[in-house]
Amino acid sequence: MKHRLVCAAIAAFVLARPAAAQQRPLVTEDPEPIGAGRVLIEGGIDYAHDQHYPVSGLEGNLWRLPTLGVSVGISSIAELQIDGGPFNRLDITGRKAAPLSSLLNVTGDTTHDVDDILIGMKIRLLSEMVGRPAIGFRFATKLPNSRSRTGLGLNTTDFYASLLGAKTVESIRIVGNIGVGILGDPTDGTRQNDDVTYGLSFARAMTQQTELVGELNGRVSTRTGDPFPGTENRGLLKLGGRYTRSSIRLDAGVFVGLTPVEPTIGFTTGLTYVFNAFTLP
Repeated sequence: MKHRLVCAAIAAFVLARPAAAQQRPLVTEDPEPIGAGRVLIEGGIDYAHDQHYPVSGLEGNLWRLPTLGVSVGISSIAELQIDGGPFNRLDITGRKAAPLSSLLNVTGDTTHDVDDILIGMKIRLLSEMVGRPAIGFRFATKLPNSRSRTGLGLNTTDFYASLLGAKTVESIRIVGNIGVGILGDPTDGTRQNDDVTYGLSFARAMTQQTELVGELNGRVSTRTGDPFPGTENRGLLKLGGRYTRSSIRLDAGVFVGLTPVEPTIGFTTGLTYVFNAFTLP
C-alpha cells in the first residue's frame, strides 16, 4: 500500500510537469522549459497588506489585478517569457518623506498604474538524471512602464541573470535559483546597484491532482553602506497549493514579508493554461 501511494504521488508530479515553466504561485524558476511549440498563459490576483515604496514614500495596501504572464516554447530547451499587468492600485495609508516624493501627482487616498513588463529567456543546459539535477540559465530585463509620479514606479531599466537548478526526490520537486540583479538608481541615472538574487522552493505532490508548494525568494544588496532607494534587500516567504486538471491549473498562496519594505502579509490566487500552439520545423 505504501509503495502504491508513493508511485501515485510521483505520477501526480509527472502529470503536472507540462505547466512547470512559470509555476504559479511560486516565482522561483524551474530550469525545465514548457516544451517546443507549447504556450503557457497565466493570470492571477495579488493583494499585499502594508506595502512600502521607499522611493516615493507611499505606504498602503496594494492590489494587482490581473497579473499576466505568457511563456512560449521556442525549442525543446528554451522558452520566451513576458510578465506584467495592466492595473496596480494602492490604497494609501501613510506618506513619508522620500527621495522622489516631490514628483508625486497623487492628491487622494489611492493611486494606480500599470505594472512594469519583464521580458526574459530561459534555457535548459542539462536535463535531470539519476544523481544529477537539471540545470538551466535565465536572463530577463525589466522595462520602466510604471511612472514615478504615481508613486508606484521606479522608472528604471533593470537586468537579471540566474543559474537554475532542480531535482525530484520521490514526490518532492526542489528548485533553487542564484543570480545577480543589476538595478538602476531611480534617484540618479548614472548609478546602479548589483544585488544577489536567490530562490528556494518545493512542490510536494499530495494526490494525483494537488500539490503543496512553498518558497523563500528575494535579493540582497552587495553595495557597501546603505543601498540606493529601490535597490534594498527584499525577501518573501510563501506557502500555497495547486490543483491541476487536464491542461488547467488553479493555485492559491499566502506570503509574508521578511524585510521592512515588504508587505506584512498578502495572498495570491490565479490559474495557468498550457496548450500546443504550433509545430517547429
